[in-house]
Amino acid sequence: MANLESLVIARRLRVPIGDAPAGSHPGQGEVAARQLDAALLSVGFKCSAALLERLADLRVETAIDLGVRVLAAVRELVGDHVQHNAYFLNFPRNVPDTVEFWVGLLSKALLDPVAAARVAQPGPLNLLALPEYGRYQHSYADLLAAHAELIPLAGDRITVLELGGSLEAEARELYFSLAGSEVPLSAEDLAALRSLTLFCDVEPERIPVRENRAVINEQRLVTGRPLLVDTVTDVLRVACGVSGGDVTLATPTRFRAFRRAERRTLIQALDAVASPAKLGDVKRHPEQWKRLGERLHPHEYPGFPRAAQVFEVARGDRKARSFDSRVEAALASGRTDDAVDLLGNAPGALLRRLDHLLRISASPDAVLGATEKAAADASGRVLLSLREHLQNRLAPAAGRVFANRNGRAWVTSDTRTPIDEDVVSRAMAILDEEIARRLPDLGKLIIDPEVLDVALPLSGKAVAPGLGMLPRGSLSSVDGELLRFFVYWRQAERRTDYDLSALMLDASYDNLEHVSWTNYGNGFAEYSGDLTDATDGASEFINIRLAEATKPIIIPQVNIYSGEAFDEAAEAFFGFMIREAAQDGMPFEPRTVRMKSDLRGSGRVALPLAFLLDKEGDWQVKWLHLYLKGSPHFNQVEGNRISTSLLVRSIVERDYLRVHYLVDLLERRGAVGEHTTYIGLQAPADLPEGTKVYTPSTLHELIPA
Repeated sequence: MANLESLVIARRLRVPIGDAPAGSHPGQGEVAARQLDAALLSVGFKCSAALLERLADLRVETAIDLGVRVLAAVRELVGDHVQHNAYFLNFPRNVPDTVEFWVGLLSKALLDPVAAARVAQPGPLNLLALPEYGRYQHSYADLLAAHAELIPLAGDRITVLELGGSLEAEARELYFSLAGSEVPLSAEDLAALRSLTLFCDVEPERIPVRENRAVINEQRLVTGRPLLVDTVTDVLRVACGVSGGDVTLATPTRFRAFRRAERRTLIQALDAVASPAKLGDVKRHPEQWKRLGERLHPHEYPGFPRAAQVFEVARGDRKARSFDSRVEAALASGRTDDAVDLLGNAPGALLRRLDHLLRISASPDAVLGATEKAAADASGRVLLSLREHLQNRLAPAAGRVFANRNGRAWVTSDTRTPIDEDVVSRAMAILDEEIARRLPDLGKLIIDPEVLDVALPLSGKAVAPGLGMLPRGSLSSVDGELLRFFVYWRQAERRTDYDLSALMLDASYDNLEHVSWTNYGNGFAEYSGDLTDATDGASEFINIRLAEATKPIIIPQVNIYSGEAFDEAAEAFFGFMIREAAQDGMPFEPRTVRMKSDLRGSGRVALPLAFLLDKEGDWQVKWLHLYLKGSPHFNQVEGNRISTSLLVRSIVERDYLRVHYLVDLLERRGAVGEHTTYIGLQAPADLPEGTKVYTPSTLHELIPA
């Protein structure tokens, strides 16, 4: 229950209290409530007036216990649950010149007989093996003593925690939001959904994303209820999920032994959906099907012959032609009209191939006619994704960016033939009309201007939940004078060295500079020092004085030099802080943190975001959520500078579909109802009663069905 409570607080910024018993007299818990509010302010949070009033009426011990849990949850959300020491005691002051630093370490080593003997060994000198390198030379208490307290200023982040209902009601609302999402969820949100299914006994009427449906089906299988499936792959996802594997099917699963009742449920569900037209899907994951067949023993169920055919196809004993293969055959033989007719039976597939069809078809009008029919039946996410794609076809791109579900990205030149501008415009008009038709009536709109440049969350896979997170392609303003990146990691089993670095580019994405463990600073940035062991956790920082920056593009990155991958470490997260020049304080100050999120993904180089100086002289952040493959060992900023600059340029110059697109459609249509809807980064306190609120954590609910 405590984990569920923390989940609600972190995801919704609401404190579930419900019918917690009041004290024997009004205001009994007021002192505890005020103490909690003061403690929250130290990490950049605050209780709303309603929450403060409710806490004050609780029994003292109840208010104190709840306050401890709330504070722990938000401290972890902002990254303040660990101690952030820095290699250089006085960082960002007195950071030595890089050469000066190495000479000093070498001199100290030569004065130590044991270290001197190691340094004098034949062969190249290994500077990283010097005794004082890569390890804290002072305690966290020493760091505290060397830095003054943070000077609070009006620009510090204040995130308001709202009063929630009962834990049951808040958990159910979060469950419905995740389960009914129109966009795929991140791995963390899928895990949250799995926890919520154990707690919530009511299912949403509609579960559009198959991975979400698989998670819910896991619980249905365990409890002996029929499965919600309509393809053979849906059944495979369920088997993977209950075996502790990957419901996205991106990685192989080692299937567990199934109980007899579970085997029968899976076989029965498989038999119900294994029509000849759907058997072709088996070829997408043949090895997984073979392993599953070894666990399900389909020969024991002669009453379900179509289920047995699935495993025959997997083994190659039965032929099954997939829908995609028939489409490809038609396209390969030049029968574009036949391919369009086939795709008319699968609206989503037609729209995903629209660019290709328009390039090769001799009759764009016929393709657009099929597009109009398909648009009426395709999902809202597919319509929006295609709309974004088409608007980027009207301008030449620096390159085509490809990113997988884990954020692993690569860029290549765009060699596609152009599509006539009039054809593209007509296709976009078809999509605009259908999207506008599906948008719900939101009544009177109250819009925070800051949210208009937030990209629509068309997929949540690459975005790990955290504080201040926005979808890839979003733009937000940077409102301070000092920018500070931070990374924290703690190794699980073996020595692990992550390196925080920053790549600086000019407006043409050239003339590269960097700050890293090989270059401790330049005229406007300082590096906190390299740590090479994180047994007890390690933190690195880069401080940027924005007013003095001579490069308009700054790209922080985290390189895995050696050791565990991001998703293997016990803990790993990145974030950034914003301060004013007049502020003092520790290298890490939670109330100045604007963004913090876990690092994960299969890449060895993380590119969370980029900072850009616009034409008006204001700094903005563009959200990337990307990972480069990198090398198995010894990644550093100098080695990936070219690929990084190409990738970031492609992301920065891409025209993402943002919130203002939906707002324009809604305002063009006009309000119908009397209710009010607010869309913004954080809800203000003076909204009309009953206002429906959409913030970054719930923007996916705006994606039409």
